[in-house]
Amino acid sequence: MIRRTLSVAVILVCLSPFIAIAQNETHPFSVHDMLAMDRIGDPQVSPDNARVVFVRRKTDLEANRGRTDLWLVNLDGQGMRRLTSHEAGDWNPRWSPDGKTIWFLSTRSGSSQVWRIPADGGEAEQFTDLPLDVSSLGMSPTGGHIAISMDVYPDLKSPKETKARLDEIESSKKTGLVYDGLIIRHWDTWKDGRRSHLFVMSAMGRAHGLHSSQSERQGQAGIEASRESAKATLVDLMQGMDADCPTKPFGGTEDYTFSPAGNSIVFSARNVGREEAWSTDFDLYAVPISGSEKPSCLTEENQAWDASPVFSPDGQWLAYLAMERPRYEADRFRIILRSMSSQAASGQETRVLTQDWDRSVRSFVWAGDGKTILATASNLGNASLFAIDVATGKAKTLVKDGSVGGLASAGDRIVYGLDNLKSPVELHWASLDGNDSGVITNINADKVRAARMGEYEQFTFSGWNDEEVYAYILKPIDFDSSKKYPVAFLIHGGPQGSFGNHFHYRWNPQAYAGAGFGVVMVDFHGSTGYGQAFCDSIRGDWGGKPLVDLQKGLAAALEKYHWLDGERVGALGASFGGYMINWISGNWPDRFRCLINHDGNLDERMAYFDTEELWFPEWDHQGTPWDNPEHYEKHNPINYVKNWKTPMLVIHGALDYRVVDTQGLSTFTALQRRGIPSKLLYFPDENHWVQKPANSIQWHETVIAWLDQWTKK
Repeated sequence: MIRRTLSVAVILVCLSPFIAIAQNETHPFSVHDMLAMDRIGDPQVSPDNARVVFVRRKTDLEANRGRTDLWLVNLDGQGMRRLTSHEAGDWNPRWSPDGKTIWFLSTRSGSSQVWRIPADGGEAEQFTDLPLDVSSLGMSPTGGHIAISMDVYPDLKSPKETKARLDEIESSKKTGLVYDGLIIRHWDTWKDGRRSHLFVMSAMGRAHGLHSSQSERQGQAGIEASRESAKATLVDLMQGMDADCPTKPFGGTEDYTFSPAGNSIVFSARNVGREEAWSTDFDLYAVPISGSEKPSCLTEENQAWDASPVFSPDGQWLAYLAMERPRYEADRFRIILRSMSSQAASGQETRVLTQDWDRSVRSFVWAGDGKTILATASNLGNASLFAIDVATGKAKTLVKDGSVGGLASAGDRIVYGLDNLKSPVELHWASLDGNDSGVITNINADKVRAARMGEYEQFTFSGWNDEEVYAYILKPIDFDSSKKYPVAFLIHGGPQGSFGNHFHYRWNPQAYAGAGFGVVMVDFHGSTGYGQAFCDSIRGDWGGKPLVDLQKGLAAALEKYHWLDGERVGALGASFGGYMINWISGNWPDRFRCLINHDGNLDERMAYFDTEELWFPEWDHQGTPWDNPEHYEKHNPINYVKNWKTPMLVIHGALDYRVVDTQGLSTFTALQRRGIPSKLLYFPDENHWVQKPANSIQWHETVIAWLDQWTKK
């Protein structure tokens, strides 16, 4: 009874933003507003360029998770309707080439399988009933086949055999795991020998598509027969490869593509054997969908990262992203064009399209005419949208401000998602010349209006070596220029990252503005979006240039914005930001009223032996701890614990295998042993991030209470 009463109370608190909307009232922005926002993603434009299907995620507070459904809307923003409404998750929509059917993944059968639904309305139909979960879905341009991915044991020949082995392991009383090489665990999962492999299977083509009327005529027996026939064509395109596609842990459908003729697939994978833990040598492979040949490597000459293959509309060019420097995950992604014409010498003719453009491409698509590539890239505190001329490589800015993502070509237009520091993602469109644009969705408008948020602006200052550095400030809600406000000084992770013009769902600065804080965020040396040299500059200097930039940036903000109270400042950060909190504690110990360290390293030398992706510390610290120990000790926070004095809140997740939880526990031990006021917030069920809604609420309430305790006195 007590648990039920508490659950109802929590739900009522979480529903407060919705109640305020209904009453036409406003309230300060908080974590509850952040969770109330619907998240829009994966827009897919119909073959006739008239409609967009997209994924809409709502937070299910009672189930403590996000729920996803498919929605449809016309390109002009009219006719929005919900396409799926099952309580299970529906995602990864893909149009059939004739525009009549939308294929998607769903867990409504109890596992993740391929489903399809008539685009104009009707019941969804399950297409696959495989023994393993399907994790991604792609559609052939001809409509004859689909590509799917599943986790399988590479040495076995079928998903059925993988399922049998998994059942055998499950029934065994033995629990020990035996490894003979790295990586043994990754992100938040222990490795068990399975790999994500690409499979191709028949989609039964246009002539055999099972739309609602055809299904009724064919009957259930015919449907089952067609389904069995389709399963018989299942081909593992990576049979025997000890590699993943999509790449793990964050890869998706951008890692593979069908050829325009639909008879082959190009995919990205890292097939490097025992060097996997310290290699970033992802290559592109081409393989016929028949599986009659083994995958052939297209990029063997490049020992750095090759990714995101996309064919031009006419099939003459394969565009993809490539880095130049091996074992450096934050190198610049350039767009490469590879000729696929028979006149080119065995398809070996390549051209670096963006060699002279000092931006690293995040994502891209071809325009319908094949003359332009639309790309996103970090850009001066934003994630901007650019149009790149294929003939010259020149980039033109189409959308500068905010964060652009989810690109989808729509003939002479581009569809994309756009968010900023005051709004979550909504769908927009723009003409290829940038002279015309429009809004497609406005799903969160009422929720945004109901939550009072802080105004923001960007400023620059002279940082390390008097070089220009960018930063953002947010005013607290209900701002009064005659008052002084405490400051939340946010430090981003990465370190090759950015706290930019983005509506974040874990580190949203509006949560602090809504709690009455002025917010300062500095993109110190090492941040992305300011040119590759600026990004590279942090190598071997974690505690040097960034600390100088943070010191000068805070001083510049306090001088420029007199309403910021320099006597009441709390600093907080995660990942590299958490490392920097520990570094600040020993090397800038008298500046802050309090500190908050989420998933930050205390001992860089030991962290090397704890983490899973060794290429990262080996690049940033210029070698291994045994070959170059001085670089691990040069800026190692553990060497300055004797200087600590500032109260600190430590937060860590048990499933964080990137920055392991012993780093957070050690930090808390040091604080307690030195008698420094401190708290530990520990999540047994979270990884490097905090993702469950109830945990997110607890995180924000604990963090803001700690800031209040030390800065609002």
